[in-house]
Amino acid sequence: MRLRPTYRQADATRYRRPGGAWDVPTLDQLLSSPRPANGSAIVDGDVRLDAGTVERLVAAVSAGLRARGVRRGDVVTWQLPNWWEAIVLFRACWRCGAVAAPIHHQVGPAEVAPMLDSLDPVVSLASTGMPLAERKGTIGVRNGDPRFDDLVAARPLPSPLGRGADVAVVLFTTGSTGHPKGVLHSNRGLAYKALSMTTAHGLSSTDSALMPSPLAHVSGLLNAVLVPGTAAMPVVLMEKWDPERGVRLVGEHAVSFMIGPPTLFLGMMDVAGSRAHLKSLRVVSCGGMGVTPEFIDAARREFGATVKRTYGSTEAPTITTCTAGDGADKARDTDGHSVGDAVIRVVDPVSNRSVPAGERGEVLLRGPELFVGYADEGQTKEAVRRGWFATGDLGTLDGEGWLTIVGRVKDLIIRAGENIASAEVERLLELHPGVRQAVVVGCPDQRVGERVAAFIVGDRHLDVKECQRWFAAQGVARFKTPELVVHLEEIPLLGIGKPDRPALRARVAALAPAGQ
Repeated sequence: MRLRPTYRQADATRYRRPGGAWDVPTLDQLLSSPRPANGSAIVDGDVRLDAGTVERLVAAVSAGLRARGVRRGDVVTWQLPNWWEAIVLFRACWRCGAVAAPIHHQVGPAEVAPMLDSLDPVVSLASTGMPLAERKGTIGVRNGDPRFDDLVAARPLPSPLGRGADVAVVLFTTGSTGHPKGVLHSNRGLAYKALSMTTAHGLSSTDSALMPSPLAHVSGLLNAVLVPGTAAMPVVLMEKWDPERGVRLVGEHAVSFMIGPPTLFLGMMDVAGSRAHLKSLRVVSCGGMGVTPEFIDAARREFGATVKRTYGSTEAPTITTCTAGDGADKARDTDGHSVGDAVIRVVDPVSNRSVPAGERGEVLLRGPELFVGYADEGQTKEAVRRGWFATGDLGTLDGEGWLTIVGRVKDLIIRAGENIASAEVERLLELHPGVRQAVVVGCPDQRVGERVAAFIVGDRHLDVKECQRWFAAQGVARFKTPELVVHLEEIPLLGIGKPDRPALRARVAALAPAGQ
């Protein structure tokens, strides 16, 4: 089976012109450019790999994959934690023209099976204990498997085989449907994105990055493989997130760049004496629905760094952010402006007509970094409207191009005919001095359809009556006030660091049956 693009952008001709967005080196050329001779390129626990060693490993593994029958367009899949082997596998695939297909290390056996059915990989690799490791023919990593030793000891390929138009990566995302989608990205689209984000964040070889996000996630791929490789800066990998260890690694390796959801940084703020270890942080970029202005203020005070919001998805990595010349208020109050050639529209979700500046609607995107479709062409047709990718996100776009994401189309709570954005209620709750984190979902109700249910981490004395008082004081519509408050020690998270809303919906449905 060959994975081919299922979505052709209307602007593709312009992107391909000399000097256009796709007039870029291939990923292999981009990431193999000269590196500083000294220092580590990858730090993985006690392992330190300099740039020369990484290059030798990439050359050997790409040849080893060829020797095992991998040809241009074939799929190589793996299920690994955040190990250096994953970075080498990405780059080795691109050198020999193969499609890299990482599977999230927390995905279970029932989820791995349909992913493999859609991939038909020529070579599979996994670490011990992963579901993929149980499948016949899978090559073991870090378990003494001689087949992996053969890969890293192969004679290097004489010349790279990857091309710009090739599908370079398939990343799996579940989204709101519960069914995995294989998101396809091209070689040139990822190369363009790596170059544009290195510039947008102002990164160079004097910087270094800490990466706890899974490398099978778009954030891990972009900010642990592509951007560090483009900027020729080292990356420090974390196999499992631990705030205390994260703080310690920042100080030990003079980390200056981090990206992730607010939960990650809130944990770092809670570590005693963290400020002494975080002095090297220069740029902190946050994505996700929990990135409120109040969080940005707190993170700036704690880290003493530039802290800004970003917006993107697996299909459209980091479409908006702020750059060095933008005002601090924009980085605090909005999700930034489009980067490079990306174009944003905000439309009415029903009519698909553009809404006036500043009004809420669904965000549509077009740009050279966008995915080239899903592995399932039917899923592509559902997500693309006349050449525009329909994100399913609700946002506002002001007259100057500043985007603010306010929720998900499917996260709207409809109470007695009134539309309530979960993100708006969450932000109002997090303004309360007794609330550290809040996630809001709809609670099924036979009479009004849905009621507002809030899961809160914070002061356990905050109840429905206090919510009523607080929301009235904020001057918002009464129907937006939570009617059920559940206190948690911590918010359950998905593997990518986002709140596990499906789990919370199931819990609240059990607490308040639909027939109440």
